[in-house]
Amino acid sequence: MKLFGWLRKEKRDSALDNWRNDWAAAIEHGEDGAALRDRLTTLATAEPDVEMELEMLDALDQLRAVRQTVSTGGLPRVDTQHRVIAAETCHFTAPASIATDHAQSTGRLLLTASRAVFVGAGRTSVSAWHQVNEIVRIERDVLLVRADRTPAAHFRFNSYGDAVVCMFLARHLRTARRTRL
Repeated sequence: MKLFGWLRKEKRDSALDNWRNDWAAAIEHGEDGAALRDRLTTLATAEPDVEMELEMLDALDQLRAVRQTVSTGGLPRVDTQHRVIAAETCHFTAPASIATDHAQSTGRLLLTASRAVFVGAGRTSVSAWHQVNEIVRIERDVLLVRADRTPAAHFRFNSYGDAVVCMFLARHLRTARRTRL
């Protein structure tokens, strides 16, 4: 690659990085993705590989739908007969893996009003909301962090949509649990 081609690539990457930063801000502030979609269309003329960013826009749409449900006083209800949550209502479930597990065993994450439950690879991992101080999303990973800043759990999802919706609902469920205590 020629020097000038490399410089142009750096400039394009910077534009995509700026777009991703704006997308992350839209996730946190509940903004509409229309302007981001328009910007991505423009960026796609110079950058042919925007598949990940299209997935990120889908995640924003999924989050908007869940936020609307929660804003009207409801929580999503997922029909599951999984014995690990017994009679609790499941508000979210998605395929995931435990990112800190070197084998990256896959399974399912389920969120209830009282806890996050990972089931997979012959084991169950539970994080009660009262033990979680902060919920952080990094790309497709969601971390549940204790008050002492140690991770209670670190989940890796297959899609941005699952990670973004999980983060939002986990934050909502944790806050709701703390106000009830």
